[in-house]
Amino acid sequence: MLEGIKVYDLKRLPDERGFFCEILRQDWKELLGGDWVSQANLSYSYPGMVRAWHRHLRGQVDYFIVVEGAMKICAYDEKTKELDEIVSSEHRLQIVGIPGHYWHGTKTVGDKPSL
Repeated sequence: MLEGIKVYDLKRLPDERGFFCEILRQDWKELLGGDWVSQANLSYSYPGMVRAWHRHLRGQVDYFIVVEGAMKICAYDEKTKELDEIVSSEHRLQIVGIPGHYWHGTKTVGDKPSL
């Protein structure tokens, strides 16, 4: 795994109504370290859609969570030519943190849209 990439499993708490899950807490130091979340985005993508490649050169870290469907989240280090691919889905809730200096993007995999 490329240095700085983090995958953090989330706790799904089911009950008779459905389930509850905390998706981000500032006190999750093992995930965020000293990062401060300043923006959150929502993306809905049709099957097979790719949203890539981009990077952030000012220290931004992107955190991804897939709540519907499945998505391949990729990070590429142009210095080492190393590529990481992480498949995340609604069936295993997790946060994937990608340091912005890596080229990164996503692809919706499977036969339904991803959210």
